[in-house]
Amino acid sequence: SLWGWLAGLVAIPVELPLQRRWRRWRSRRQQRRHEAALRRERARSEAGVVELEPSRPPLGADEIVRALCRVKGELLDVDRSELASRVDRLHGRYRHVNEILEARFEPGELAFERARSLIEQVSLGAVDDFDAMVDRAKGIRGMDVDYVRRRLAKDATRLSAEETEALRRRLALIEETEIALRRLAARNEAALTALDDAAVRLSRVVTGRPKAALGAERACDELRRFIEGAERYGQTPRSSD
Repeated sequence: SLWGWLAGLVAIPVELPLQRRWRRWRSRRQQRRHEAALRRERARSEAGVVELEPSRPPLGADEIVRALCRVKGELLDVDRSELASRVDRLHGRYRHVNEILEARFEPGELAFERARSLIEQVSLGAVDDFDAMVDRAKGIRGMDVDYVRRRLAKDATRLSAEETEALRRRLALIEETEIALRRLAARNEAALTALDDAAVRLSRVVTGRPKAALGAERACDELRRFIEGAERYGQTPRSSD
């Protein structure tokens, strides 16, 4: 109809700016998400953290890396992602210190084998701690600590003595388990520090022979004398024939 056609003409100037603003907003939102993902990826890369896939260990993974993949999957299964992220951190330290070790020594050298053995022992100890975390977390899985505290705080007057005691005992079990998990996490930090310390100390070891025939200071002195001689040569007037 005529009125519908006129209403359409009026709506077009209104709808088009709204559509443009909506498209700009959606484009900016996608750009922000993309930039945030890039920042997260860059931060993980700079920190040397590579996220392990529990079901797909990296190609050529050794016994320790496969064990780390396993415990990470088990921690995720019990809804402890904050503990699973520690597995990625340990894997990054383990990989880093081994790269430095392989750059400083040749496989088969006594120093190489000794250092490699100690690195493996520290890492296996950390794997044992992760296994203990899994066992502790399984024990309290499904217990809602917020629910227990809320019942004890709000419904204390309406609870029977038996129910109050049961809730308090459940809360104590949860808190004891969380304390044990924090203690294991602290031991895990000690393992990370030990691997960091090993990486720093190994990076200071100089095992190769110097590539220069002269030392750096002596080479600088020789070069300086050569340049001075060349300058004097250039200032000496040539005799004419």
